[in-house]
Amino acid sequence: MKYNIALVKGDGIGPDIVSEAVKVLEKTGGKFSHDFVFTETLAGGAAIDEFGIPLPEDTVNTCLSSDAVLLGAVGGPRWDNIESARRPEKALLGLRSKLGLFTNLRPALIYPELSDACPLKNRAIPNGLDILVVRELTGGIYFGKRGRTEDGAYDTMSYSKAEIERVVRKAFEFARMRRRRLHSVDKANVLETSRLWREVVAEVSKDFPDVEVENLYVDNAAMQLVVNPSQFDVIVTENMFGDILSDEASMITGSIGMLGSASMGIGSFGMYEPIHGSAPDIAGKDIANPIATILSASMMLRYSFDLQKEADAIENAVKSAIHDGYRTKDIYTEGTKLVGTKAMGEAIRSYI
Repeated sequence: MKYNIALVKGDGIGPDIVSEAVKVLEKTGGKFSHDFVFTETLAGGAAIDEFGIPLPEDTVNTCLSSDAVLLGAVGGPRWDNIESARRPEKALLGLRSKLGLFTNLRPALIYPELSDACPLKNRAIPNGLDILVVRELTGGIYFGKRGRTEDGAYDTMSYSKAEIERVVRKAFEFARMRRRRLHSVDKANVLETSRLWREVVAEVSKDFPDVEVENLYVDNAAMQLVVNPSQFDVIVTENMFGDILSDEASMITGSIGMLGSASMGIGSFGMYEPIHGSAPDIAGKDIANPIATILSASMMLRYSFDLQKEADAIENAVKSAIHDGYRTKDIYTEGTKLVGTKAMGEAIRSYI
């Protein structure tokens, strides 16, 4: 089977980590008789340097004509003085909008061998941690009307029933694939948008009677993630709450270098990227941890291509490499094997 993948390597360590993920995909394709065809295109600072804008139309068209997008990271201090509308980060918002990606998936899981990196006491995660945060990505306060008055400013949070329903339905579908437990997070005691959110969740839940649903206020959810994170399976919430809670969940795991993400719309098309930034200070030094990008690639196989065995093979290879002591600098501890970006990628490929 042939799959066309757009590669947006981006800036900083982006090219380093995406290259290792590509090699893992090629190894997986050879093992399972699939043909992954990659087309490179520019976005972010690299596109600004080449074309003067962060997101060229050719990049959007390349992504739209592909089956999925694998992205590295964008941005860096060398573009800090560029006007806001042309900053590298605008490429991410532009891609999400133009590609119709309204659902963001951010898993947070702890590998037993790395549990000491968790900032919580062991008693808080007696059963480990495996959470999927489903965040609405293209609505809410980040995209509402905003402005300044003579002595103030305002940002508007607005949601339609349709916007809520499509992401909530996705969350129920993912919960059904996992442990069939869904926490919906809102602020329905204060916000009218949250009251609508809760109404839509109740309505959609009728189509998923096998999924247990619980509503939580966002402040309580933030506390529960610290006190007892193991209680969560899938969390669904609006854009700003999801931005904050997914960062909190990722830090509980101990290293953002280990976590991938997916942005999806209607159907199976998606854009996959690590949750960390471009880290330009270590770019090209064979230091960066490629695991988050490699796991993003496995999410692509699972969610966009429905290649479950292949995704399992990559995830099991990562687990094996970690189990056997391979560590990049960000997760290294005494007694383990310190390796660079390329050696970690090679180690993971050897287990597939």
